[in-house]
Amino acid sequence: MQQPVSRRPFILTDTLAMLVFALALAADQFSKALVREGLRIGESVPAEGFLRLTHVTNSGAIFGLFPNQAIVMTVASVVGIVVLLYFYHAHAGGDWRVRTSMGLLLGGAVGNLIDRLVLGRVTDFLDVGAWPVFNLADSSIVTGVIILAVVYLFPNFLARRRETPQPPTEAAAPEIGDASTDASTDAVALSTDGAPSGDDD
Repeated sequence: MQQPVSRRPFILTDTLAMLVFALALAADQFSKALVREGLRIGESVPAEGFLRLTHVTNSGAIFGLFPNQAIVMTVASVVGIVVLLYFYHAHAGGDWRVRTSMGLLLGGAVGNLIDRLVLGRVTDFLDVGAWPVFNLADSSIVTGVIILAVVYLFPNFLARRRETPQPPTEAAAPEIGDASTDASTDAVALSTDGAPSGDDD
């Protein structure tokens, strides 16, 4: 008898992964559009401070790495998306953490890919201290990677946190009524056995 073939997960039918993907992509593209409309390139709001909105463009990779490599990074983005789809197909299964991670990674990768294809560069605007300026797509990618790292490098960490210690089982106390009844029964039996019989006279 032929065994039924198990069906691999398909990301387009995964409600959780698709919802996270759509939210990440929409937030990324909407925020970039607002920055391009509201700030000139190089302009910061506020002008000084640890946390600012600064409109810059990036022709390289995440966080401004490998600048002036637009074509290379576009090809790398496409390859990365294909690898993510294969990883989901092979490993996602029913783990909601992996599915959430896949949604974040795909949303971030597609968000930056759209910028490269349409504008030839990526719009960045989140300026935090001395850290390179980044965007919400970069944040989605980093968050997705962190979730995957926790799931696969520390598989027992969250399981231990979910375990709650069970209180020690207390021995049942003897029932006083039953013990006294048993003692009374034993005493009556002993007195009956020790009483003289009338046939001895």
